[in-house]
Amino acid sequence: MTPQLQQAIKMLQLSNLELTDFIDVEIQQNPLLERRERELGENTHRDQVSTGESASMTAAPQMLTGEFTPDAPEHWQPEWGEDGDRPVDFGGEPQPWRNHSGGFDAEARSGLDQTATRLRTLREHLLEQIGTDLTDQGDRVIALHLLDLLDEDGYLRAGLDGVTQLLGCSVDRVEGVLARLQQFDPAGVFARDLKECLALQLRDRNRLDPAMQALLDHLPFLAARNIPALVRVCRVDAADVADMISEIKSLDPRPGLAFDPPLAQPVVPDILMRARPKGGWIVELNAETLPRVLVNNSYYARIRQATRSKAEKDYLTERLHAANWLVKSLHQRAITILKVAAEIVRQQDAFFRYGVPSLRPLILRDIADAIGMHESTISRVTSNKYIATPRGLYELKYFFTSAIAAASGNGAHSAEAVRHRIRALIDGEPADGILSDERIVELLHSEGVDIARRTVAKYREAMRIASSVQRRRDKLLAL
Repeated sequence: MTPQLQQAIKMLQLSNLELTDFIDVEIQQNPLLERRERELGENTHRDQVSTGESASMTAAPQMLTGEFTPDAPEHWQPEWGEDGDRPVDFGGEPQPWRNHSGGFDAEARSGLDQTATRLRTLREHLLEQIGTDLTDQGDRVIALHLLDLLDEDGYLRAGLDGVTQLLGCSVDRVEGVLARLQQFDPAGVFARDLKECLALQLRDRNRLDPAMQALLDHLPFLAARNIPALVRVCRVDAADVADMISEIKSLDPRPGLAFDPPLAQPVVPDILMRARPKGGWIVELNAETLPRVLVNNSYYARIRQATRSKAEKDYLTERLHAANWLVKSLHQRAITILKVAAEIVRQQDAFFRYGVPSLRPLILRDIADAIGMHESTISRVTSNKYIATPRGLYELKYFFTSAIAAASGNGAHSAEAVRHRIRALIDGEPADGILSDERIVELLHSEGVDIARRTVAKYREAMRIASSVQRRRDKLLAL
């Protein structure tokens, strides 16, 4: 296997973010490669190609869309843009967050203005309180060291021994400063464990009575929903325990995140899918996620004329071949992704029309045989690739599910569709009619699904649904 082939295989399984990082590294290593960003006002409509000042550069041909109807899959044919020496980018519809001129619309600008004000971080919020409430300089130094030990949840999980040794002060003084810090806003901050965090919030509400303290001392009983044990240790009746549990649920076990919420990386789809006006689907690559990598042929020709040694000429030739191979690999990657995505859409047409219950069993071999590729290639293409559909955003691997035999012996059901049905049955059960796993098996069998009880239990646990005994206990408690 040549290094170029290894590179192409590696690129095939990269997500759009990983591919961007990979391209950045290649551009740094190869002087003949350039990234051409889309200019403001540039039209990205799929019927047009880019033209401009870089006519001596080459890029992969433009890939546009694939259209097909489910009843006539042979009508689907990818449409290709022009080949040539001018830079051509991968096509696609303008995205909804941009207007047709390539700029942001008024609504988007107003959203940017609203988010311009940065919220204060937890550290900034606590620093202000330290400066206001602690007048002794030594206490402030201790407080700043404790603040540095605070994690993102607002917990002080490290011990106090390190602070006492570093600052040369007594444990009593450090604990005294910590006690004052635990009175800061938000309530529960600087706690050393969950029990202390909840106790601090209850004390702030003036609700830390002996019964509540006993409940906090026996949190494992609460986690197990062992109401009789809580009634016994708290020395109250079941109604009081229910009220106490409701109050515990209203507390924040991670008070620090109110100021520093974890940054969620949005998923950007690699493939866009929409319905055709007269039936069928249109599948296209998302132009926003495809890198626009160009080979600067004019720069190569100019440098080639100025080189004299054989080593320099060999280096330039090798860099040119590597650059052309990278562009070719990007083009082939785009073709492969589009082919695989279009075939998945064709075979899962019922899902996009009617929802999860109509999801059909599908394995990698089915797609590989349909488009004439190896299963390993399909596996790489479907890893970390997402498609935006009328029903939402899905990873391509979502559509591959194992088969569960039908009760009649003819046909099969998708495992994902069966899981969806199990969840629907459990969500619809009344408090006085909790479904056991055996009863779910009977209901599924009456609907034509041949499934074992242990499989139902496995699916239920995978969806983090409690057992029938636990669900009955929870619903009675909620009443």
